Amino acid sequence: MARNHQPGRIAGVHALVFAEDAEAVRAFFRDVCDLGSVDAGQGWLIFALPPAELAVHPTEGAPRHELYLMCHDIYGTVEVLTGKGVEVVAPISDEGWGLLTRVRVPGGAEFGLYEPRHDSPLPTFRNEEGPAVRRATAAPAAPPTAPGAPRVGVPSPPLPDPR
Repeated sequence: MARNHQPGRIAGVHALVFAEDAEAVRAFFRDVCDLGSVDAGQGWLIFALPPAELAVHPTEGAPRHELYLMCHDIYGTVEVLTGKGVEVVAPISDEGWGLLTRVRVPGGAEFGLYEPRHDSPLPTFRNEEGPAVRRATAAPAAPPTAPGAPRVGVPSPPLPDPR
């Protein structure tokens, strides 16, 4: 199989979710989230994910990884997910960088669900004014010193839709 690739560049992300009831979690991603998949052999499903972005934040505690599911309309998405029996475990909050809640998947694991209010390198999440994407050759702007710190030169996000 011919593959179009460029050596030395990351071409994607493969995320793993470990669960006691893996079949129930697979059903969640297949039936509730409507993600397509391939069978990698012996029933091991690998799901196609929408485009992703990766952020790196400083921490004063132990290093960790978090997985957030992104959406364009958090209120509408929560309504659809709860209609499919998904438990929402946190109220929707405005964190400045986006609207955030948490959902529980089968087996008890929780994922963040958020509607970004920041600029994004992803075309489907870009602000109307266009992206503020910097190429690898450009000098990067200094990152915030702590999660939630204000970003200089970035307009304040709009208030959430209170439906």
